Amino acid sequence: MKQYVIDQLRGSDYERIRGFLEGHSESTAMEGLYWVEVPEELYAGVQKEHGSCRPFYFAVNLSREQVDFELLVRSRQVLRCSCIAYATPAQREFIIGFADGMVRSLELKI
Repeated sequence: MKQYVIDQLRGSDYERIRGFLEGHSESTAMEGLYWVEVPEELYAGVQKEHGSCRPFYFAVNLSREQVDFELLVRSRQVLRCSCIAYATPAQREFIIGFADGMVRSLELKI
């Protein structure tokens, strides 16, 4: 799995990141797993065509040691489809921008 990873978190970072993610993403039934919606204007061609698979998301996995931003853009409607793929350059920029924006917003010392 391709990911953008921020590791070596300090103890206080975990709670702050968790609070940020709870306010800027959708939490899931699994502890530490969050969904961030990809803006429609960034959808790739096949993603634009697959209305029944929308919306598209990327996952964020938070543990006490690190936070992972997955570079796989996926649907929560289906598990396998040609529209589920690794991020395009624009989508990758959005995902990394989200991660870096979180670091700046929380003033993390990484």
